[in-house]
Amino acid sequence: MKFTERFNELLKISGKSQVEIAKAINVSKQCVTDYKSGKSLPSLQTLCLLCEYLEVSSDYLLGISDIY
Repeated sequence: MKFTERFNELLKISGKSQVEIAKAINVSKQCVTDYKSGKSLPSLQTLCLLCEYLEVSSDYLLGISDIY
């Protein structure tokens, strides 16, 4: 799944921990772990917060576009 691949890629690039990201987007660390593994996907609201935090477009994160 593109989301999982790109989310993991962006985590590495950002250098942020799962805990930092979880706090920034107001979810549990377990949610971030589930996003990393592909076990679950973020809600629309959480996706928007995640994109804002990681400074990428939702189209990029979802695999619709190759442009950040």
